[in-house]
Amino acid sequence: MEFQEPIHRHTALRSFSREHHHGLLLCWKIREGLKNKVATSRIKQYADWFYHQHLAQHFDVEEQHLFPILGKNNKMVRQAIAEHQRLRVLFMLDNDSVDTLDLIAAELDHHIRFEERVLFGEIQQRATREQLLLLDEIHQEIPDDNQWADRFWE
Repeated sequence: MEFQEPIHRHTALRSFSREHHHGLLLCWKIREGLKNKVATSRIKQYADWFYHQHLAQHFDVEEQHLFPILGKNNKMVRQAIAEHQRLRVLFMLDNDSVDTLDLIAAELDHHIRFEERVLFGEIQQRATREQLLLLDEIHQEIPDDNQWADRFWE
């Protein structure tokens, strides 16, 4: 396994990164459920709940407040928005097949890692002090209340 130096985030971006951590946990939970042959309907219920309680709002805040720092024509911003749209479609599918759940986990994992390793670094580098302060004021981290009763991943 390759060691990577920790990424140092400006405080205004740390709450986004913590939400990304929770998104990666969703990917892990989906994979654990599939590995343990849990009924896919149980996994999909949790994934749908997580999407509606966390990810949908997270995507909206990124698109409305974070991505404009680089501009709508920025190649990385266009990629992130396209990935958000693809993920929205995947979560909205009325399909709890192993393939669909596996695709959700794979695409969300890839998307989060792209934002963390590439896009956020560019935003952090190009954002003005005022933009970062405004982000810090606007964005309130979506708490991970972890109150889901069916802990199929354990």
